[in-house]
Amino acid sequence: MSLSTLIVLALIDSMSFGTLLIPVWLLMTPGRVRVGRVLLFLLAVTAIYFLIGLALFAGATALIDAANGLQASGAFLIGQFVVGLALFVISIRMDNKSARARAAERAATGEGRISRWRAKVVGEGASSARSIVTLLALAVTAILAEIATMIPYLAAIGIITAQGPGWPGSTALLAGYCFVMISPALVLTFGRVVAHSAIVGPLNRLEHGLTRHAHSMTSWIIGIVGAILAVRAISALEWIGQ
Repeated sequence: MSLSTLIVLALIDSMSFGTLLIPVWLLMTPGRVRVGRVLLFLLAVTAIYFLIGLALFAGATALIDAANGLQASGAFLIGQFVVGLALFVISIRMDNKSARARAAERAATGEGRISRWRAKVVGEGASSARSIVTLLALAVTAILAEIATMIPYLAAIGIITAQGPGWPGSTALLAGYCFVMISPALVLTFGRVVAHSAIVGPLNRLEHGLTRHAHSMTSWIIGIVGAILAVRAISALEWIGQ
C-alpha cells in the first residue's frame, strides 16, 4: 500500500470547506479568539469523518470479500480508468467563468450578519452552552455540505480497505489520515495563538482567497482524484511501457 498516496489524498481533503475554510474563517474573528472553540470544531469534524470512515470500512470490506479478485480484472481497471478520466473532465467543466464570477460575488458580500454570528460563537464574549451547540451543528452541516465532494476520502477508504493491514491497523491508518487532514488548520490555529500580529495578514488573505476560489478548489480536488484513479489504472493495466 502506498502511504504517499494516502498522504496526498489527506492533504487534498485538508483544503475542503470544513477542514480549512471554516476554521480560517473562525480564526479571523476580531479580537481575542476562543481557540478552544476552534479546536472543538476541528475535533467534531475529525470525529464525524472518522465515524463515517468506520461505517464505510464495514460496507467496503463486505463488498470486497463478495467480489474477491474483481479489482485485479481488466474490466474493473478499465472502468476505474473511465471513471477517473470522467472526473477529470467534469472538474475542468465545473471551473468556468460564470462559476468563478458567482464565487467572487459571494466573497464580496459575505460580511455583516454572518460575521456577527461568528463573533458570538468563537469571539471573546462566547460563553454559553448554546454557542457550543451551534458550533457543533456547524461542524455537522459542513460535513453534510461536503458529501458530494468526499471523493478523496472515499478513494482513501478504498485503498485502506483493499490494501491495508486489516483491523485494527486499518483503523489506525484512518485515524492518521484524519489527523493529516486537519493538520494545516491546526498549524494556523497555533500560529494565531503564538504570533497573532504576524499571521493575521496572511490569514486574512487566505480567508478571502479560499472564499473567492472555493468552487475552483472543489473542481480541482475532483480533477486530482480523477487523475490519481486514472494513473493507477493505467499502471495496473501496464498500458505504458508495453
